[in-house]
Amino acid sequence: MNESFLNKYKAFCSTYLGHKTRTITNQLIFIRTLFNIAIKDGIVSQKYYPFVGEKEKIRIGSGNKIGLTAEEVTKIENLAVESHSSIWHTRNVWLVSFYFAGIRISDVVALKWTDIKDGRLYYVMNKNEKPLSFKVPDKAKTVFNLYLMDKTENNGYIFPFLKDADQQDPKSVFLKMRNATKVLNKFLKRIADECEIDKNLSNHIARHTFGNITGDKIHPLMLQKLYRHSDLKTTLNYQANFIHRDADDALDSVINF
Repeated sequence: MNESFLNKYKAFCSTYLGHKTRTITNQLIFIRTLFNIAIKDGIVSQKYYPFVGEKEKIRIGSGNKIGLTAEEVTKIENLAVESHSSIWHTRNVWLVSFYFAGIRISDVVALKWTDIKDGRLYYVMNKNEKPLSFKVPDKAKTVFNLYLMDKTENNGYIFPFLKDADQQDPKSVFLKMRNATKVLNKFLKRIADECEIDKNLSNHIARHTFGNITGDKIHPLMLQKLYRHSDLKTTLNYQANFIHRDADDALDSVINF
């Protein structure tokens, strides 16, 4: 594997698979991680590392991040769907993600009743294994209460997607989570259609929605905590995607003559 191979791989992913830049970047990061592990374990020589220096820099794009408005979230909350149907579960999972400042959908799916103590949610992020704690908002509590009767059936999970997974087998959990992601993406698109939302309603947009509705209402240091960012700069750069008032006013001041 060398720079030429990686360039061909990126072209293949883009042209034939239709992958977007961020998806390709994630794959390159995974390949780089495997290379680092292989070098560390003595399986591959350092001289074959294709990511050193200028050979292959992984650049993370900064595309526009578009969240829903408060009115659009209200449409989702009020959408009439059949109880315990796939679209019902999907709507509830997405809303819980939003209610907790856009925590990862995979973390929401994996929530257990034991993660809630004294009105607070305690959980560890799968992404970086950070332990976190949040007050359970009333809206999230309302959603959780819908699943109280299913506590035993769902094998301790709040939501049913992982109830049949073998907790001693990481592969089993991975496959169930992957299937859950497919189901959620499928029904999020249907929710968007039924709510007449012309934005890409996906797993990631819950975080963008929280950021969009927040705007500049919350101090960056508090947002950093809510977003679970290690660096304040990351929070400022992220939130800048949703603060347009000054730029809008500046534009109007020039063209409205």
